[in-house]
Amino acid sequence: MLWNVDLTLVDVAIVTRDAYAEAFRRVTGRPLVKLAPAMGRPDSEIVFETLAVNGIPAEDDHLPRFLAALAVAFADRRKRLAKEGRMLPGAKDALKAVSRLDGVVQSVLTGTIKGNAVHKLQAFGLDKYVDFDLGGYGEEVYPKATLLQVAQGRAKQRHGTPFTAANTVLIGDSTRDVQAARIGGAAMVAVASGRSTAAELREAGADVVLPDLSNASEVVAAVAGLTAPVDRKAG
Repeated sequence: MLWNVDLTLVDVAIVTRDAYAEAFRRVTGRPLVKLAPAMGRPDSEIVFETLAVNGIPAEDDHLPRFLAALAVAFADRRKRLAKEGRMLPGAKDALKAVSRLDGVVQSVLTGTIKGNAVHKLQAFGLDKYVDFDLGGYGEEVYPKATLLQVAQGRAKQRHGTPFTAANTVLIGDSTRDVQAARIGGAAMVAVASGRSTAAELREAGADVVLPDLSNASEVVAAVAGLTAPVDRKAG
């Protein structure tokens, strides 16, 4: 079970932008004028576009330096997350309910770098439901569909079970998440809590579309219904 983080479980956009601005200043020595929109993309991609739209030619060391600075800047602001951000409706109940399914393992598939993803979920008490070591993150320079397969490989190595479209579910809010599931090999539960509409998510090929996570029973039913009976039994 893989969860997208931003606009699926939490919304911490104000703190994220502030951290990006600080990281940009540290790396380039200039103030950030424009931040490239996330749109379901990984931090690595956002960094390169942000440099470009601010007139900074990308150099070989820009990405590792920027991501390192972003991790520090975000960690420095982690105490602001719960105050200035929000947990999306039903997120904790949905994570808790899915964790009760027999044999389930939950991690994240996110464009956010790993350290920042941990801070985001810790701020709202969501981290205890997630095995972060099995996830896929924004510092890993892969397309999201490939990152999904990387996460499946990590789960197989840990648990000894092959993870395929028959027993892997991604829950996310963007059409990019849907595309990653379709290409990477996972069933897709889309929630219209981000910038993609329910109609856009359906058109992109989501298996199930929910308005949000506020009905935990619907989330559990969707996950159970999309996984093979041999792999998933309600506990």
